Amino acid sequence: MAQKSEFSIEGLREYNQSGPVRWIISHCWEHKTYFIMGLLGFASGYISFSAARVLFGRGAELIIEGGDFRAIIAVSLAVLIASVWDGIGSLIGSMSMVILSTRVERDSRHELYASLLGKSQTFHDQQRVGDIMARATDDVRQLHFVIHPGIMFIFDMVLGFAVPMIYIAAINLELLLVPSLFVLSYIIVVRRYMRRLEPVMMQQRTQFGLLSARLEETISGIEIVKVAAQEIEERKKFRRNAGKFRDFFVQQGKIEAAYLPLLMFGVAFGLFFLHCLNMHSRGILSIGDIIAVVGLMSVLQFPVFISLFSISMIQLGIAGARRILELMEQRADIDENLAGYSAPVEGAIEFDNVTFKFHGNTVLEDISFRVEPGQTVAIVGQTGSGKSTLTQLVSRTYDVDEGRVLVDGVDVRDWNLDRLRSQMGKIEQDIFLFSRSVAENIAFGVQEASQAEIEAAAKEAQAHDFILSFNDGYESEIGERGVTLSGGQRQRLALARAFLRQPRILILDDSTSAIDSATEDEIQKAMRRAQEGRTTILITHRLSQIRWADRIIVLENGRVIANGSHEELLASSEHYRRIFARYGTEPAAVGPLNGHGGKQWVS
Repeated sequence: MAQKSEFSIEGLREYNQSGPVRWIISHCWEHKTYFIMGLLGFASGYISFSAARVLFGRGAELIIEGGDFRAIIAVSLAVLIASVWDGIGSLIGSMSMVILSTRVERDSRHELYASLLGKSQTFHDQQRVGDIMARATDDVRQLHFVIHPGIMFIFDMVLGFAVPMIYIAAINLELLLVPSLFVLSYIIVVRRYMRRLEPVMMQQRTQFGLLSARLEETISGIEIVKVAAQEIEERKKFRRNAGKFRDFFVQQGKIEAAYLPLLMFGVAFGLFFLHCLNMHSRGILSIGDIIAVVGLMSVLQFPVFISLFSISMIQLGIAGARRILELMEQRADIDENLAGYSAPVEGAIEFDNVTFKFHGNTVLEDISFRVEPGQTVAIVGQTGSGKSTLTQLVSRTYDVDEGRVLVDGVDVRDWNLDRLRSQMGKIEQDIFLFSRSVAENIAFGVQEASQAEIEAAAKEAQAHDFILSFNDGYESEIGERGVTLSGGQRQRLALARAFLRQPRILILDDSTSAIDSATEDEIQKAMRRAQEGRTTILITHRLSQIRWADRIIVLENGRVIANGSHEELLASSEHYRRIFARYGTEPAAVGPLNGHGGKQWVS
């Protein structure tokens, strides 16, 4: 069976994921001290609170019988002590549950985040970012409310029924008739109530995820929305989604409005009092006993009342936990292979009759070629010919359907995945930068890089000068995805990141498309220095880069149609000559970008 994650994180606590309830309980039990303290605190509180009701009856009897002043004072002090201890027990219980709920929320969010980091690229390709964010934030937050006040109220419910009934039984067993019938009917009604509420809560959480996903898509694509003047249409769509979300709350309210236990308690209380009067008429109960047991019966009202809220909170939390587990339980199609081959990479790459399909469509078919350590190979072809996909098979972002991809003669599937990828570097046309400082972005993936090393890498990538032009230099914060930088600046920071890592295999996917020719000349010199002794796979439309590659591979419709040096292909491949001629007649413009249509003019 495939594992749940592509990568596992050492030292991460494993919890019972066999179901949402067991998962929540396993998180609670991880901090069982607070769980037990909460239970004991509320138990002592209810014992004291119920004892005070019994003492009320005893005090009433003393007054009716004309008891002495000292006895009445003693009962009064006992009531005071019981009430104070009730408050202390409730305080301890509440504090313990607050701490427990906060820690469970923290641990579950960490567990989900670690799981998401470990998932394969295929998994993330199929997810909506907004929905994942909804699960990682709001659904996880619901776990806090499951425990406090959800489970805290459950303690109230159980103890609020059990403790008073034990006291009532101690006074007279016959008095348990009405409370027992009420509790039995209460359980039956609440089970039906929970069955009606559960699907509504699940639909509510799902709709919230959809609402968040659509919102994230619109905000991320706000430029397209504005260019197309679709603000009004997008607002209408958002209102429709928000309206559906509201409708599930209305359904929840209708179900809660039909909550019968409060009415049932009123009937049970009247019948219980009638039963007490009957027993008094038979000489079984005294007036003091009636006062005590009626006070004990009234204790049941609070658990019945708060169960309306506690059940809703718990159902909402369980629905959130189920959505979180849906993400974590999804199996990865690629595993980290901890026991796999682990050695320094020399850089030999071989494609052996490789075929790859994506969602049933053949992207690459029967690809075979070999790259020797230290060689530079350029991949050229029309848009959609499979150039970027080919590089993703080398880093094992995806696994092949047929054939093998070998690094140093070892199938990438047999490598320790972390060991393999840690010795690779990749720069793509669509550069991703984090909302962190310039220095942190350059040093990403490198442990304990010094400032001198960071600056040296930036100088090699021709980024040092523009970095110093920022107010805070290398400590300047970059906006989300690097939106505060130009395309050329983003690409130079990505190059600096690659130079600092010094990988054994370097993949450049149109990595200088947004850089002007003058800057590119300087970067080319640095890239050639960086490529010395390293295997480089180059996807580019730039003639200056294609021509100095040791080997050029021409792709068309996912197949290799030509393979050789620049001179060999000019002489033997008509397809390559057409590509070369097209690029050669467009010196000022970037040709068709890999994976994108249209042209991009050099900045």
